Amino acid sequence: MSSLRILLIGNGGREHALAWKLAQSPLVQSIIAVPGNGGTARLQKVTNDNSVAADDYPALVELARKNGVNLVVPGPEAPLVDGVEGFFRDAGIPVFGPSKDAARMEGSKTFSKDFMKKHNIPTAAYENFSDYDRACDYVKTVSHSVVIKATGLAAGKGVIIPQSQDEALAALKDIMLDKAFGTAGDEVVIEEFLTGDELSILSFCDGTTIKSLPAAQDHKRIGEGDTGLNTGGMGCYAPTKLATPQLIARIEREILQPTVDGMRNDGFPFRGCLFTGLIIAPDGTPKVLEYNVRFGDPETQTVLPLLESDLAKIMYACAGPVPYLEDIQVKVSSKFSTTVVVAAPGYPESYPKNIPMQVADAPQDINIFHAGTKLSGESLLTSGGRVIAATAVGDSLRAAVDRAYEGVKLISFDGMYYRQDIAYRAFRAADAFDKLTYAQSGVSIDAGNELVERIKAAVATTRRPGADAVIGGFGGEVDLSAASHPNAPIIVGAIDGVGTKLIIAQKMNKHDTVGIDLVAMNVNDLVVQGAEPFMFLDYYGCSRLDVAVAASFVSGVAAGCIAAGCALVGGETAEMPDLYSGDDYDAAGAAVGVMRAEQRLPRRQAMREGDVLLGLASSGLHSNGFSLVRNIVQSRGLEYTDPCPWDETSSSLGEALLAPTRIYVKPLLEALAKTGEAIRGMAHITGGGLTENVPRMLPAHLAAEMDVGSWEVPAVFRWLGRRAVEPAEMARAFNNGLGMVLAVDVGRADEVAAVLEGAGERVWRVGRLVKRGGKGEGCVLRGLESWA
Repeated sequence: MSSLRILLIGNGGREHALAWKLAQSPLVQSIIAVPGNGGTARLQKVTNDNSVAADDYPALVELARKNGVNLVVPGPEAPLVDGVEGFFRDAGIPVFGPSKDAARMEGSKTFSKDFMKKHNIPTAAYENFSDYDRACDYVKTVSHSVVIKATGLAAGKGVIIPQSQDEALAALKDIMLDKAFGTAGDEVVIEEFLTGDELSILSFCDGTTIKSLPAAQDHKRIGEGDTGLNTGGMGCYAPTKLATPQLIARIEREILQPTVDGMRNDGFPFRGCLFTGLIIAPDGTPKVLEYNVRFGDPETQTVLPLLESDLAKIMYACAGPVPYLEDIQVKVSSKFSTTVVVAAPGYPESYPKNIPMQVADAPQDINIFHAGTKLSGESLLTSGGRVIAATAVGDSLRAAVDRAYEGVKLISFDGMYYRQDIAYRAFRAADAFDKLTYAQSGVSIDAGNELVERIKAAVATTRRPGADAVIGGFGGEVDLSAASHPNAPIIVGAIDGVGTKLIIAQKMNKHDTVGIDLVAMNVNDLVVQGAEPFMFLDYYGCSRLDVAVAASFVSGVAAGCIAAGCALVGGETAEMPDLYSGDDYDAAGAAVGVMRAEQRLPRRQAMREGDVLLGLASSGLHSNGFSLVRNIVQSRGLEYTDPCPWDETSSSLGEALLAPTRIYVKPLLEALAKTGEAIRGMAHITGGGLTENVPRMLPAHLAAEMDVGSWEVPAVFRWLGRRAVEPAEMARAFNNGLGMVLAVDVGRADEVAAVLEGAGERVWRVGRLVKRGGKGEGCVLRGLESWA
């Protein structure tokens, strides 16, 4: 690659940041900024040029030829949507930016939404309208909140989030009739309003390969606390703690790579910077809000200071004659960056220009990026709404934010305005922090459900007499009498592990209770089928065998077997230093039970609307949701040896979390023996919580309606959920105080409850069976908002 002579099109803060970063490259000889601003004018290697207009593309080509330009970098979206790339492509000059066809991903909201629908890229439900009356009729009929988007370019302001139907109708009038955004509002997209946290990802693309910069979070509203009118962006920070490695990997797998592949397969490969605006739902699901086909503003000012690789080299790898981004390292600092935008008085509505301003010299760790500024002789004047921004990098987000606000103090002009709460979502009071989800902690319930669906066909091929090879229940059955063993019982098997609760056991050097957990997770799955467990086998894998640790664990397994009434008949111990490290170990177990055909549960054909749901108290967390639990503990800055925050009687937080899973086998077998067919189904509340497990016992036409105020929720769940986890996620991740839920004959519910209470269980009436609604929800939790 020869020396690069770059033409940079644009005059905003984004373009100043791009010029600043490109000028650092030893590959770059010169940069012409058209028109540039007061900041680019002061950079080494950079010359502002006002001799041609930024939208006169033939004149720009001529300027590029005259100056030997060999790389063009359009900053804003307008020239890209206009097709500036084609003008330079015809002249043989590489452009870091997409073709006119590819730029439709930003230029037309309807095009991009239809593209996402075609390629199964997750996004909000939507409808497109070019007829004002039809759009109004649609708004009057939908029951959910909506977002209204002008389909064309509207300088980042064409998105309206109405708070009522009247506001929505007024917005349609403003956009479609009064032309508040000009021809951009000839067509609108009306889409479902999604709740969650937003983040932005800027990705380098060469048509095939995609490499991303750290996820950033913008602040669109003019007022603090995200209030007031929408703007082009009042500040930004990166990276966000919302963007865990697991979430980013999911976004790349489900959204970014399918987007780039889809564009290439549809005949308009994307080369340049793809900006993907995302929302992360409370359950951790990422969905696309919008695509932009260029660097974001102010995201660019925030993330480029974190880029350690040569930006010019990356751009040429994407835009050059032969794309080779795959071979280029995109290295990013582990530090944090924050940008605070300073705006003119009155912005985003009408504002004055040509206000004299002063900007003091910035120290090395602060950058001042100009946007709406210009030089008049030696004087610096305002020339736009978002005038200038201060960006700082720090070892922590707090340090970066504090230094960015120190940078704002270097800026002075009459009426200047800036938000004083940039990154506020990352800084909530002591124990208040962003909502966490199981998925963000690295565990996807949806992925587990998807795996079951994918392997059902393969499993079904193993069918044999006595075994239907159908998976998805709590345990698997073999009817020996149908497998050439006349009069023999049905054998039921279950297999499970303890999960990441083992990490806490290892940190606390307490291993017996997780041995009980291993048995409980298996035998409880057997008894809900109606089976009596009679044998158990365990597996213990480790890096090196610590006899004391293993013996303590197996003593717990034995204790669990005694509580369940089954024999520990064998096991396997494996030392694998190449697979595990240090003191790590993992464990799994399998239980086998027996029953007669008439004992088989659930009895779905017998279930009726009005059948009562009984809930049996759990002993605490049991053995599910611990990836999320550990995330919460870490987020609150606690150690497992610290005092337990919800139970003063526990010796430590770790001891409290290690409370073993309750084993329900003997009380439930007694209830089945004494009440016969009064019990119509049982659900063990394990991974997936109430939401996923209760429906597993139900027929397709019935749902469980449960009142969350009808049972006592243990203090541990209130502590975990406090400002940390959305109620719906709590219901999907944890048992929330119910280890078992039974569906029983309405006329015999008191009888069943009395037997269970006599066996030592705490029992509540928690709901009833109802007809399943149109949405297909198998478990409807009433009063869930009370857990907020």
